Amino acid sequence: MTTAPWRDPALPAAARVDDLLSRMTLEEKTAQLYGVWVGAATDGDGVAPLQREMTADHDWDELITRGLGQLTRSFGTAPVDPALGTQALARAQRRIAAASRFGIPAVAHEECLAGFTAWGATAYPVPLAWGAAFDPELVAEVGRHIGRDLRSVGVHQGLAPVLDVVRDPRWGRVEETIGEDPYLVGTVGAAYVRGLESAGVVATLKHFAGYASSVGARNLAPVRAGTRELADVTLPPFEMALREGGARSVMASYTETDGVPVSADPRLLDELLRGEWGFTGTVVADYFGVGFLQSQHRVAEDEAGAAHLALAAGVDVELPTLKCYGTPLVTAVRAGRVPESLVDRAARRVLLQKCELGLLDEDWRPEPDGPVDLDSARNRALARRLAEESVVLLDNPGGLLPLAPDTRIAVVGPRAADALAMLGCYSFPSHVLPHHPGVPAGIEIPTVLDALRGELPDAKVTFAEGCDVRDPDTSGFAEAVARTAEADVCVAVLGDRAGLFGRGTSGEGCDVADLRLPGVQGELLDALVATGVPVVLVLLTGRPYALGRWHGRLGAAVQAFFPGEEGGPALAGVLSGRVNPSGRLPVSVPRAPGGQPWTYLQPPLGLAGEVSSLDPTPLYPFGHGRSYTTFAWEDFTGDDVTEIGTDGAYDLSVTVRNTGDRAGAEVVQLYLHDPVASVTRPDVRLTGYRRLELSPGEARRLTFRFHADLSSFTGRTGARVVEPGALELRLGPSSAEVRHTARLRLTGPVRVVGPERVLRCEVEVAEAG
Repeated sequence: MTTAPWRDPALPAAARVDDLLSRMTLEEKTAQLYGVWVGAATDGDGVAPLQREMTADHDWDELITRGLGQLTRSFGTAPVDPALGTQALARAQRRIAAASRFGIPAVAHEECLAGFTAWGATAYPVPLAWGAAFDPELVAEVGRHIGRDLRSVGVHQGLAPVLDVVRDPRWGRVEETIGEDPYLVGTVGAAYVRGLESAGVVATLKHFAGYASSVGARNLAPVRAGTRELADVTLPPFEMALREGGARSVMASYTETDGVPVSADPRLLDELLRGEWGFTGTVVADYFGVGFLQSQHRVAEDEAGAAHLALAAGVDVELPTLKCYGTPLVTAVRAGRVPESLVDRAARRVLLQKCELGLLDEDWRPEPDGPVDLDSARNRALARRLAEESVVLLDNPGGLLPLAPDTRIAVVGPRAADALAMLGCYSFPSHVLPHHPGVPAGIEIPTVLDALRGELPDAKVTFAEGCDVRDPDTSGFAEAVARTAEADVCVAVLGDRAGLFGRGTSGEGCDVADLRLPGVQGELLDALVATGVPVVLVLLTGRPYALGRWHGRLGAAVQAFFPGEEGGPALAGVLSGRVNPSGRLPVSVPRAPGGQPWTYLQPPLGLAGEVSSLDPTPLYPFGHGRSYTTFAWEDFTGDDVTEIGTDGAYDLSVTVRNTGDRAGAEVVQLYLHDPVASVTRPDVRLTGYRRLELSPGEARRLTFRFHADLSSFTGRTGARVVEPGALELRLGPSSAEVRHTARLRLTGPVRVVGPERVLRCEVEVAEAG
């Protein structure tokens, strides 16, 4: 029996796919361009608003006779035992393969924003905590483990990471981002992509592009960002994750920018992404994004029109389920409304990716090898390490922390005894289990209260909730104040409850009007401080909140961004001193709840000045974080003015020494200041960093290898340029503190740079001389 060319693994993938496409009917080709959400609710809104309206009814047995492009969230829709879910997915894949002429299985995709969003899977810290750790290699290792877990149950594609750069911290999805700086987002995001892809899982970059720049911080609102903001802030993390991470998929954003929805924008999805950047993978729609072209954006008159716009722009796959790319598209092609060449182009990209995944091979089998354990001891150890590294000590003015082991502690606050306080909105317990009351979390999640009691067994620990996260009831204040008055120290554990679409104070669709602590938690903190007992504020949040009201009144302040299932022990370790805090802020902490939006990437007019009575200067700047030890930065090289070409490079070095009595980690940050440019530039912006762990007395020599390409920006013509002139390279422990400065002068002509430019400042670590 002769094997068809498309089945022959010895042939190039392109030749195999060309042969396969030549044999397929129009219906079979379009079937590769959509997913099916088998478990989606059709009798209510389900997980997301508009889910019912955007989910078409279909006959599964009849549908799969044509084949199927994707299976949507077999594990992430309802609580399913992972072992049983793996068997069910394998059976579904065998049915799909057996039902169609070519026997091609579907690509199974799942969410994996902060771990595999499945019942019983490890809940890692959210991406904002990844940013706080400033440790890309650790994030890459987390990505590898998440990828292995996905593959162990038969999943091929992960819908992560989020590479949106925070522009307004009132936006509900800040917890899903890595921070407010594109270099931090790009380096950490690319690391996660490398980890996920190394496990054989297709990483999907989202949300491409501009989603976080929505007007008024409202979810799915229009974007009115200028071309330079998009080019210099929004796009670089995606470019880095593609070039350095090797991501094989991109998710088109819901966003409309300057009136053009992304899903209908060929300039972004075809000319830039595929043309300039050379991307060859698949572009998938954000859930219902193709249909939204008709129902929300109103740029298409019907489902076929929406399908035409999206296909022409470059959206290859409609997710999460078919509505536009099914019968409406087939009918439109046969009527001559949509060129069949657009279907062929998208189907070719989809099938090439399936070929890469081995789904076109004759020896393909859906049953994964080995047992299923989605919350292994190794996973939990990684989750603990990332949680510990991400905790930020904001302030400790009197050295109240670490706590004495035998002290009297009043633990107060609505986040202290709630396991869900550790988890973001895309964790399975927060994302799905609210629709399944009574179902256990499926993983062990120690609370701050329980972890602190275990951490300090000789301490006398009492507890009072005080108030709810957002309910205005203050009747619990009296007990909280009484417990505090009896204690030597109060640990006030406040913050957010993650949820979706208004069901929480942080998360998708949970946008806020200002940056006050939710509910009456601010008033509770006032009452605790008024007792005169020293108060340690512990925040478990998905965004920064304004803390100027309590500045100088607290014994200490600790910030954690939804630190995952091991976050309770991590925080307890910081409070006890077992863990030396080393996190740094990936977002600025504002002084006042107004004066937003604001990030540190401000040109001169965006900074404080005499022309306005509003001072946007943050209370704690981007990159800030304190330690229980001290560090000296010595033997800096680079004080003199140095000339290099606009295509040149420059090394600057510093020795960092731990001068304290305990091990700790310093995060050395390199910022660029461009005094004069042809367009206004941020006063400072991050261009390099290195986390450095040092024992007491230990020293290491860091060398930052700065290339002139890192000073590039979008000039007046729209091209990315490196301009001659003066530059300053500033080393500091945050964006607001400078320890050492190197002055450069770039010489030569203005240089236009493109995707081949240097994106990263490499940092060499050596023994100190």
